[in-house]
Amino acid sequence: MGDRKVRRRRRSGGFIDVLNGILTLFVIGLIAVGGVLVYGAAQFYGDGPLREETVFRVESGNSLTTAAQRLEEQGLITNAFIFTQVARRVENNTAIKAGDFRIPAGASMSEILTELTTGNPVRYAVVVPEGWTSWQVVQRLSDVGDLTGEVPNLPAEGSILPGSYDYVPGDTRQSVLDKMQTAMTEALAEVWESRQPDLPLESPEELLVLASIVERETGVASERPQVAAVFVNRLREGMRLQSDPTIIYGITRGQQTLDRGLRRSEIEERTEYNTYQIDGLPPTPIANPGIEALQAVANPDSHDYLYFVAKGATPSEGHVFAETYREHQQNVARYREIEAEAAAQAEAEAEAARRALEEAEASEAGDTGGN
Repeated sequence: MGDRKVRRRRRSGGFIDVLNGILTLFVIGLIAVGGVLVYGAAQFYGDGPLREETVFRVESGNSLTTAAQRLEEQGLITNAFIFTQVARRVENNTAIKAGDFRIPAGASMSEILTELTTGNPVRYAVVVPEGWTSWQVVQRLSDVGDLTGEVPNLPAEGSILPGSYDYVPGDTRQSVLDKMQTAMTEALAEVWESRQPDLPLESPEELLVLASIVERETGVASERPQVAAVFVNRLREGMRLQSDPTIIYGITRGQQTLDRGLRRSEIEERTEYNTYQIDGLPPTPIANPGIEALQAVANPDSHDYLYFVAKGATPSEGHVFAETYREHQQNVARYREIEAEAAAQAEAEAEAARRALEEAEASEAGDTGGN
């Protein structure tokens, strides 16, 4: 009887010991898990190891795991596992963007995750100025070191819409060019639909050609509708366009600059681009016109001007317009006077600069002009 009671007490005591052991292990486990969570939170939300701002690149198609591994390799975070686990299980935020991101010094994992998922990548862009030729655009694309591949064929003149085009480093040059050409196709179609109904132009392609001439004739934005109207008036009257930039394009094909004035022989030579010698429009655009030049041709000013000439010695001064040839000749005469005065002033300034240099050299040599 007594032995049974002893055995029962032993069994009861053993069960309690086991239960106490389990509870102890459970508590230790909780403490361990809590410690891990506290450590992970401290690592994720605390200051990071980065000592100075840097740019981190996420390649197109990179997963969160790949990005985390590269962040750790580059010393931006201390633990890729903690970064991915907290991002997935706590922040529920794994949709990272492609591109380059500026990561400030001391950025936490949390801040880096926010930057990669909701921040704006560093902007990279290729800028095409209005009036550039396709050859110039390809040269600029070739000079962008962040782009890859080559442009196999020179794009058609006028097929590129000038503007600013974003890209991600590693994009191909052809893909950026494709964006430029798609933009021109869409812009030209839209402008053609909104044109005045009585224009002497038969197709969007003719509008594009005339817009390229307008673009090359004036760099003053406010003048474009006025200049466009002069050429539209000439087409209506059956007059030749007589545009110097068309002659120049016929000589250079847009692949170099003509750093001199036109020769008489070039003006008198009949080529497919010389609008002093041919009727109507040249066969192709002579540059890539911007949206404002396209719109100016589609909706030119209403006036009776048939002529224009530069107003002053610099292009920014614009042009002066005339309805009659007599008035135009008077404007040309005034321009020649201004041109001569500007040339004389430039020569005088150059001579003054030469004298100043000569006097400085003489003074350094100890030649004071005395006996």
